[in-house]
Amino acid sequence: MKIEAAVLRTADTPFTIEELELADPGPHQVRVRIAGTGHCHTDVLPRSPGYSHTRPIVVGHEGAGVVESVGDAVTTLSIGDHVVLSFDSCGTCGNCRDAHPSYCDAFLARNLTGKALDGSTSLVDGQGSAVAGRWFGQSSFATHTIVDAHNAVVVDKDLPLELLGPLGCGILTGAGAVLNVLGIRAGDGIVITGAGAVGLAAVMAAKVAGAGAIIAVDLNTARLDLARELGATSTIVGGTGDLTAQIRSAAPAGVRYGLDTTGLPTVISDTLAALPARGVLGLVGVQQGDLTVPPRALTIGRTLTGILEGDANPHTLIPTLIALWRAGKFPFDRLITTFPLRDINTAERLSLAGEIVKPVLLPNG
Repeated sequence: MKIEAAVLRTADTPFTIEELELADPGPHQVRVRIAGTGHCHTDVLPRSPGYSHTRPIVVGHEGAGVVESVGDAVTTLSIGDHVVLSFDSCGTCGNCRDAHPSYCDAFLARNLTGKALDGSTSLVDGQGSAVAGRWFGQSSFATHTIVDAHNAVVVDKDLPLELLGPLGCGILTGAGAVLNVLGIRAGDGIVITGAGAVGLAAVMAAKVAGAGAIIAVDLNTARLDLARELGATSTIVGGTGDLTAQIRSAAPAGVRYGLDTTGLPTVISDTLAALPARGVLGLVGVQQGDLTVPPRALTIGRTLTGILEGDANPHTLIPTLIALWRAGKFPFDRLITTFPLRDINTAERLSLAGEIVKPVLLPNG
């Protein structure tokens, strides 16, 4: 069928809205009409020189929409279901069977190439050329997409579907890091560096968990104001002094946990130094350089741990976050600014400039 999608053809040019041909779903796949898709910083990766082999590509990996067609072998979804789309996984490797699909043996190949494992794609442009269309298994900057059925999470039809897409990645990552990996308990303290969508989701999750001190660090004072409204007990403006000393001053009793969303080696090392014995620092996002850890930094039992997609099972965490939102305890919608899909370049620019937290693109907006 004919669809419209935002196509990225080169690293340094804007997205173009184009008419593409979308293949029919395979036996284990469904076609979804997209209601809204969040823009995540990971969607910028195909602009990097190392990703030249993926272009032209349709990105977008925080989609939500309505199932319009199902493959012959699909038994878990029906036409008309409202679904949130999340990352791709095989479902059969050891980590997938152990309910850790974000550590799927084939995660990188399934999510960061834009193509199926056999190199195929479901999209063709007007000149008959292939366009990569499986970014995180969905490529949802489009009116419609094809996804594997097991990557779609059914949600209630009374929910604001167009706003739910970010629950599939950015919001899931921040909340999952706090609730699943760090395991914050009532009274525990945490410092969160970076107050973008992932960091602010972590702030909300820490409040839900009953954390004591919740310290947010960012360069953007407006985001720090929002962090306080969402649950941060104190904030630090980045780059204004000795971060290690500032964290210790903000929580004299100490914070056992940290979560870095910046990827900046200096921020990571300074935060690690602020943690007490047996402190745990989680790292999410793309690291911005080599990290050097002094030999004595870990001798008192501190732990550094990488975190991918919040180590979440989307089929359990997404419904949990929706229930918390319904109860007024996880207001993720406050992070969202909506744009018509045709304004994707404006949304990307404002997001990268830090002027908005989480843009959501509406194909029919």
